[in-house]
Amino acid sequence: MSQIYEYKILLVDDEKEIVEIEENILRKEGFSKVYKAHTCEEAWKVMQSVKADVAILDVMLPDGDGYLLFQKIKWIADIPILFLTAKDQDYEKLIGLGMGADDYITKPFMPQELVLRIKSILRRTYTTNSKESEWKPIFNLSNCEVNLNTGIVYNEDKQDVLTAKEYEILETLYANRGRIVSSDLICEKVWHDNPYGYENTLMVTIRRLRTKIEKDPSSPKSLITVKGLGYKLLVDEDKRE
Repeated sequence: MSQIYEYKILLVDDEKEIVEIEENILRKEGFSKVYKAHTCEEAWKVMQSVKADVAILDVMLPDGDGYLLFQKIKWIADIPILFLTAKDQDYEKLIGLGMGADDYITKPFMPQELVLRIKSILRRTYTTNSKESEWKPIFNLSNCEVNLNTGIVYNEDKQDVLTAKEYEILETLYANRGRIVSSDLICEKVWHDNPYGYENTLMVTIRRLRTKIEKDPSSPKSLITVKGLGYKLLVDEDKRE
């Protein structure tokens, strides 16, 4: 018998057959708490009444699009979200991942692929261990202070909150500060089981990250691109509070 999971999963797709397929796949894998919605309005009502642990969203919905629904859900719950959609163009994938989505799968999909990706997301989001209580570094870059305990970047005149992917990239680069980290290694660390094909997404995320940590993102002083090799983080000061 499959392991029973207590995670609550929200499925949002206007194609009822697709939702039924997703639900059957997940229930066979031991996910008993599955909630369904076919519109943005229905999904919003579910999120208000039952806070899901993970959401799987279509991009094209009859009363809106999944990108706006993604943002709305993120306002009330910082849960992992995966896009599952027929929109398979590269720029659509970059939009979704650039917004901070945890994954992006295109239709048609393999049932086992969906299961593996959901389990990977849940594992890295909710698995608890002693490391979670450890002190996270607070460090200075050329233009700001980064607090990895709170995920906030402090500049002189503003504060920026890091997205999950921006946080993981900075954490990876900080662990190797002053050294070149290959793009492949960063993708493997940040996208875990699915590093292949994320090079363009990494560049987009790096660009967005630089707008938060650099005074002039077009001429970075802290997050340096080493052409043909990867990236390097130059840290001014590491401190504790």
